[in-house]
Amino acid sequence: MTDFTSQTDASGVCTITWDVPGKSMNVMSMAGFADLDALIDAALADPAVKGIVLTSAKKDFAGGMDLNVIARMKEEGGADPAKAVFDGVMGMHAVLRKIERAGMDPKTLKGGKPIVAALPGTALGIGLELPLACHRIIAADNPKAKIGLPEILVGIFPGGGGTTRLARKLGAMMAAPLLLEGKLNDPRGAKAMGVVDEVVPPEDLLDRAKAWVLAAKDADLVKPWDQKGYKMPGGAPYHPAGFMTFVGASAMVLGKTMGVYPAAKALLSAVYEGALVPFDTALKIEARWFTHVLMNPSSSAMIRSLFINKEALEKGAVRPALPDQSVKTLGVLGAGMMGAGIAHVAASAGIKVVLIDAGQEAADRGKAHAEALLDKAMKRGKITAETRAEVLARITPTTDYAALAGADLIVEAVFEDPAVKADVTRRAEAATPADCIFATNTSTLPISGLAKASQRPEQFIGIHFFSPVDKMMLVEIIRGQQTGDRAVAKALDFVRQIRKTPIVVNDARFFYANRCIIPYINEGIRMVAEGVAPALIENAAKLVGMPLGPLQLVDETSIELGVKIAKATKAAMGEAYPDAAVDAVIFRLADQGRLGKKANAGFYAYDEAGKRLGLWPGLDGFWPVLDPQPALPEVQHRLLFAQVLEAVRALEQGVLTDIREGDVGAILGWGFAPWSGGPFSWLDMIGAPRAVEICDGLAARHGARFAVPQLLRDMAAAGDSFYGRFAPRSRAA
Repeated sequence: MTDFTSQTDASGVCTITWDVPGKSMNVMSMAGFADLDALIDAALADPAVKGIVLTSAKKDFAGGMDLNVIARMKEEGGADPAKAVFDGVMGMHAVLRKIERAGMDPKTLKGGKPIVAALPGTALGIGLELPLACHRIIAADNPKAKIGLPEILVGIFPGGGGTTRLARKLGAMMAAPLLLEGKLNDPRGAKAMGVVDEVVPPEDLLDRAKAWVLAAKDADLVKPWDQKGYKMPGGAPYHPAGFMTFVGASAMVLGKTMGVYPAAKALLSAVYEGALVPFDTALKIEARWFTHVLMNPSSSAMIRSLFINKEALEKGAVRPALPDQSVKTLGVLGAGMMGAGIAHVAASAGIKVVLIDAGQEAADRGKAHAEALLDKAMKRGKITAETRAEVLARITPTTDYAALAGADLIVEAVFEDPAVKADVTRRAEAATPADCIFATNTSTLPISGLAKASQRPEQFIGIHFFSPVDKMMLVEIIRGQQTGDRAVAKALDFVRQIRKTPIVVNDARFFYANRCIIPYINEGIRMVAEGVAPALIENAAKLVGMPLGPLQLVDETSIELGVKIAKATKAAMGEAYPDAAVDAVIFRLADQGRLGKKANAGFYAYDEAGKRLGLWPGLDGFWPVLDPQPALPEVQHRLLFAQVLEAVRALEQGVLTDIREGDVGAILGWGFAPWSGGPFSWLDMIGAPRAVEICDGLAARHGARFAVPQLLRDMAAAGDSFYGRFAPRSRAA
């Protein structure tokens, strides 16, 4: 079976249909390109064919390029991978350019056959680059469809002509949000932007496409950039207006990427340089920059973590081999912000939810939180009033545990108090079927300890959501000492249902995500106490790719919460507690009433509306800034290795069992420098010997928290990499 098939009707319109066998969404492969190329050749050579409609047999047009193909293209290049990638990309350009020219005479630009793309639904990446090479794009009026070029989000940029064509079609300024931010639009939004030409009712899509083909004139087939006298919308770089556009775009790219994401800068370079030359030369420039990005280890790491590994985890790469455990009825214990958020995402996924709290008013407030989120989504046009009503109808707020009689999964989200959690565990188990799985949503308390309150510890598991639940994509599943495989499978299937990304870790204090992010926050706070300028700390973090500096992050999560965690951890660890220097800072701030953003006072100052104004000037009064200050790389290494060494220890101690989960979890869970591909990818990037050298220096200057784990030291001695040593064993994607 082939990815593309064709059929010519009595009117002479050849319909080429994209339908990749065995896939719910079309993705482009090299074999698919070959199929398409052959069918285009045949249609252009057939005198009975008057024109071509390119469409899909699936509900969507295409989800993009199979990035595994690009990775293999590089690997198969042998001693010259850059040439292999460049030649492969230029081969794709040749097919798309053939579609664009459609057999027309190169001098007169006449005699071509009209080719129209008919998009039934979502068209992403190459799924939009292919239509951009056609002479007209007609999209079905499908509000669920997404149209755009999201490649920048996984560390590359549109390299199938999308960068060059969209910039020349819309102008650099209008194309910027689509190219540099990966902004997606529904069909009507895409038409308003000028990306698609028509939006029609779904039932009229093919008829309208065929009608356009039969009515098209020679002039309708010639792209603006192939016409004599073409001028780029908004001005080329040598035009005063165009010059200012590129100056602004360059500043925007640097401001958003802090210089650590190579793809954005390369994309802008491809647009700038391409705008100075004829179209076919511009395509070569685009291919050159695309190859440059693919050869950068950052892009390879981002593709692996944010596409290949993320997709593998979502498809059940670490799931026990058990029958489907999809959730039908979910019980949520605790209707606070976290419980209400869990109820909302579950009900939105079609799951019936029983939302329980101690008082009916509190339970109702939990449902009201879901209602507010749905109202916001409806105002933005993401859902209809009917969908809103259906989701709300699935949530039953109550105080009665008897309502849990039909539940097959419970998620407990009450206060971080073992006694309270134990009480609701016993009450829920008494009301639920014997095979019901019980999950606790906790960020700090060991699962095995909480499981002692359960009569069925093999069915007790941790499911750690991140706040806010509706926005955060990662869910951390924690296997306790007695947790069985069915509980793990149930948790994974539930996370799949709510369309989030799971990682599975073994039980240990703070699990994985918090285990790594707390040292990052603490290192920033330690530096404040040492006299390192707070602005240097915050900007050093951002310049190495962290979304928030450690001081802003602790304000966002609450200094008060930090104090509570510190007290609980110190009580549990006793003399082994290592963070007294950190406590001296946050306890002092808390005593001043500076509890973080929620109090409009923390490491940062805020106005009455809660807007962050800047670092609080009073910090210098408590912790004077020293002169001289440490070098920027020293601060960055402290902040990065505070996290990375904990990730290595988690792997070494068996908390992590799959490095893919370590990398994906770090990026999605707390925003660890996405450009790096995650902590293990970053260590592979700089090499274990260099990591050991840096950490030995940090340990000598700053203490044992930077001591090199034996695993990392052994790998340095052996010349190993993490993906080289662990990926086969963890069934790498």
